[in-house]
Amino acid sequence: MESFIEFISQPWHWSVSGVMIVVVMALLLWFGGEFGVSGNLRTMCSIIGGGKHCDFFDFNWRDQVWNLVFVGGAVIGGFIASNYLASPEPVQISAQTAAYLETVGIHTPQTMEEGAGFVPDEIFALENAFSLKNLIILIVGGFLIGFGTRWAGGCTSGHAISGLSNLQLPSLIAVIGFFIGGLTMAWLILPHILRM
Repeated sequence: MESFIEFISQPWHWSVSGVMIVVVMALLLWFGGEFGVSGNLRTMCSIIGGGKHCDFFDFNWRDQVWNLVFVGGAVIGGFIASNYLASPEPVQISAQTAAYLETVGIHTPQTMEEGAGFVPDEIFALENAFSLKNLIILIVGGFLIGFGTRWAGGCTSGHAISGLSNLQLPSLIAVIGFFIGGLTMAWLILPHILRM
């Protein structure tokens, strides 16, 4: 068991993920499904009776149980990985990236006592949750993500994985928009918000 945990804890080549995505997409195409995580929100609303008040939620949610199981597995897998398979060292990032993050007020932990480094404590620590900067990031950012997902007709995983593998032009346009929006946010807007 120890050697198995050591094996799965090692960095894997990126192509392993690519092959797994191909397998999942082939199975979804075979069974007529579509991959996307944001559709689960619609499914959950349908389960709790949203279809009585809005036609958008009036569909057979049982056809999407597999997708709910996928999301549940992702949550459980994330919990297992972070609690039982995590490295005893903080996340390692390049010195150049760490230096840039320091200029915008984000400290990169060097020891586990300073934090694991998965998410910046300056934004996600509970004691910082109600600062003006964090309220802007969490509330406005959350609204924009929710609105954008609905407007684009799906989330990044749905368009980039499912839509592109089906050669859908709207998905290609959406993915290009995701990259443009992400780069604009990361390099032009977020640094100003973080310096507040």
